[in-house]
Amino acid sequence: CHIHIKNIHHNFYTDFIQSFAVDKSTTFNNEIFEKAQLDGKIVVINSWNETCTTCKAQIKILNQAEKDFEDILFLSFEQEKDKTIAKQLGIDYWTTIVIYQNNKEVYRSIGQMNKDKIYSAIKSL
Repeated sequence: CHIHIKNIHHNFYTDFIQSFAVDKSTTFNNEIFEKAQLDGKIVVINSWNETCTTCKAQIKILNQAEKDFEDILFLSFEQEKDKTIAKQLGIDYWTTIVIYQNNKEVYRSIGQMNKDKIYSAIKSL
């Protein structure tokens, strides 16, 4: 079953997707990811695990980043539970942050907890 997201109004992301970076659930969805890229949006994806303290620190930073960078889409997934997503994105480790722009990966970090470095990566796009 394919879902067509062609005629969705301008505020699709803000109305439908909220606080993805901090949800303790998987918010990554192929349709949303592909639509965002087609629309030219920058997409930040992070992988996490419930027991990971580094992940929790990253989530706190990404929660703030989501507020500070309103035009960027933040998605997340739980590494151990969502192995299909991990394989699709080539993410092998918890604490991985990947940024996509123009349908390609432009940044990847593993274990980065420095807010300035994460923000710098986002601002550079």
